[in-house]
Amino acid sequence: MTHSAMIRPAWTPATIGLMVLGFIVFWPLGLAMLAYIIWGDRLEGFKREVNDATDEVFKGFRGCGRKGRHRHHHARTGNVAFDDWREAELNRLHEERRKLDEMREEFDSYMRDLRRAKDQEEFDRFMRNRPAKPAKDENGKDNPFREISSES
Repeated sequence: MTHSAMIRPAWTPATIGLMVLGFIVFWPLGLAMLAYIIWGDRLEGFKREVNDATDEVFKGFRGCGRKGRHRHHHARTGNVAFDDWREAELNRLHEERRKLDEMREEFDSYMRDLRRAKDQEEFDRFMRNRPAKPAKDENGKDNPFREISSES
């Protein structure tokens, strides 16, 4: 972090002005700015500690994404009946997820076909309702702006 920043945790004209402005606009903003001025130098270490703690907490969730979810096998608990039941439930849930994914794919395909048919119908209607041939000018060339150009 550079110490030449205009808004650093110190009593500078910019931070004092922001604090006063914060109190005028909404008093919690001014209070937050005052806290930043007083304790902001500790913020860098605090931020690092929070990031490290968060990384530790979420370390166990790595690989739990959509593709890695079903490959992860749970550790055995020692209770054979419970482990068998859990495995059967996880397999059932996996099968339900697969069915839901297939149904979503079918619905997406249906909606794509429906949009395509609607677009085709609108395009066909447009083609039926537009003039068959553009107007010809004096030279026999197509001139779609003939009425506009003849008035000027």
